[in-house]
Amino acid sequence: MGADSSLSGAVKVKFDEKQKWSTSTSHIVYHFGTSGLAVAIATSITHPLDVLKVRLQMQLMGQKGPLTGMGQLFAQVLKNEGTKSLYLGLTPALTRSVLYGGLRLGLYEPSKYACDWAFGSTNILLKIASGAFAGATATALTNPTEVLKVRLQMNSNLRRGGPIAEMRRLISEEGIKALWKGVGPAMARAAALTASQLATYDESKRILIMWTPLEEGFQLHLMLTPFNPEMSIVMTCIISPIVRLIYLNSSTVAGIVSTCITAPVDMVKTRLMLQRESRKVGSYKNGFHCAYQVALTEGPRALYKGGFAVFARLGPQSTITFILCEKLRKLAGLDAI
Repeated sequence: MGADSSLSGAVKVKFDEKQKWSTSTSHIVYHFGTSGLAVAIATSITHPLDVLKVRLQMQLMGQKGPLTGMGQLFAQVLKNEGTKSLYLGLTPALTRSVLYGGLRLGLYEPSKYACDWAFGSTNILLKIASGAFAGATATALTNPTEVLKVRLQMNSNLRRGGPIAEMRRLISEEGIKALWKGVGPAMARAAALTASQLATYDESKRILIMWTPLEEGFQLHLMLTPFNPEMSIVMTCIISPIVRLIYLNSSTVAGIVSTCITAPVDMVKTRLMLQRESRKVGSYKNGFHCAYQVALTEGPRALYKGGFAVFARLGPQSTITFILCEKLRKLAGLDAI
């Protein structure tokens, strides 16, 4: 009993130390900077999948019919527009990554600290709330860069003018409010994604450190990267085959479930941001109206256009982001997430 009390006491001290939040200028710069840089690098690597996702989501607007698959679309884009087309909108995407990524991951820790201060706890529910707040806030502030990104990804003719010219044209023709098109669905998607990723990552890491010989480091970060079944080989040397198999299946299921939840919201967000291209099917009043119109005119399955591209991008994006972020935080002298 005494040993258990001292173990739990030591664990509590260990995790209480991690919840301290410094407000020094250097700490804040490193904290948000490492998050933004990690997301930007991950975005630059997975950007072609994002371009394909947007193109798939805009297929056959207002009508039913056979859809082009991701592989076929990839071949068509390469043939008709060249390799550079897979990197359309990269500048606003990287700008968004630094800002949105820095805020999305960066706000999670101070949000947890605020919950601990207000409620005296950072249980899993409060971690989910912290993640949702961080994701929604980051998206609300950086939505204009997302609008510019999808506009450039959809139309290769805008490449010459670049994001600045497109932003000027957008404001002059559609008003400054156009920069926040689709912000509602975008916030909902980011809140759900950030909450599910960061809360499960944080809580799973806490439990494994507490109950297994694993310590904070690369192997633990790699093993716990959300929706990353490809990395189950790491567990071969650490955990039994049965647990490893469960992890592999649960990671795959988690990725599928996350895609099923966020893909329709992501598709609605894209359609709202590309209202100009959607005028031939009528103007969408809001996210719910857009989802209803898409389901009515294109069929319920249309809400999952680009779903496979979302799933294919989710694993690598999460893997690169979390591992790089943890490494950069260590180099900057910060505690792990």
